[in-house]
Amino acid sequence: MSQPVTIRLATVKDAAAVRAIYAPYIIETSITFETVVPEVEEFERRITTALERYPYLVAELDGNVVGFAYATAFRPRISYIRSVETSIYVKKDLKRGGIGGKLYRTLAKLLALQNVYNLNACIAHIDPPDECVPATSRLFHEKIGFKQVAKFTKCARKFDRWIDMIWMEWIPVEHPDNPDEFIPLPEVDPTLVQKVLDEANAS
Repeated sequence: MSQPVTIRLATVKDAAAVRAIYAPYIIETSITFETVVPEVEEFERRITTALERYPYLVAELDGNVVGFAYATAFRPRISYIRSVETSIYVKKDLKRGGIGGKLYRTLAKLLALQNVYNLNACIAHIDPPDECVPATSRLFHEKIGFKQVAKFTKCARKFDRWIDMIWMEWIPVEHPDNPDEFIPLPEVDPTLVQKVLDEANAS
C-alpha cells in the first residue's frame, strides 16, 4: 500500500464505490445471502438509513474507497437497543492487508460513544469450507475478538445448495451496571466522533 488507509464516515456519494466492492461477493460467493446486485440508488438509501442512527464507515486508499463497515439494529424491540448487527466488506484483492481490522476497531469505538456494547455478526458457514463459502470471514472475526455463539443449520440456500449460518459476538466494552441511554450517531458530540476518526487515521 503506497499510502496509509484512512477511515471516514460514508456519504451517499460513496454508494457506487460501495456497490463495486460488494457486487463480487454477491455474484461469486455465498458470503452474502443476497443474490441480485442492488442498484446504486439502493446503496444510497442504505447508507442514508444507517447513518440516521449508526456509523457507516468507508476506508480509503490513494483516494479510492476500498472497504466499508456499518452497524444496523440487532433486533427491533427497544430492549435490544445497546446491541447491533455489523457488516464489513473489503475489496477482494486487498483482503488481509489490515483494512478490515482498522474499520472494525473504529466502528467499535464509535459505537461505544453511543453506549452500544454488543456487536453481532451473521456469517455464512459450511464444513468443510470452499471457495464459495471460505472460512476467512469466521477466522477474521475471531482475530478481531468475536466468538461464535450460535449456529443455524441449512437455513439458507444459494447456488443450489444449503448453507449454515453462524452468529458471532464481540463485546469490546464492559457492560456497566447502570448504562447511559443509547445515543443516535447524529446526536453524539461531533468532536468526539472526529477524535475517534483522527486516532484511527494516526495509527
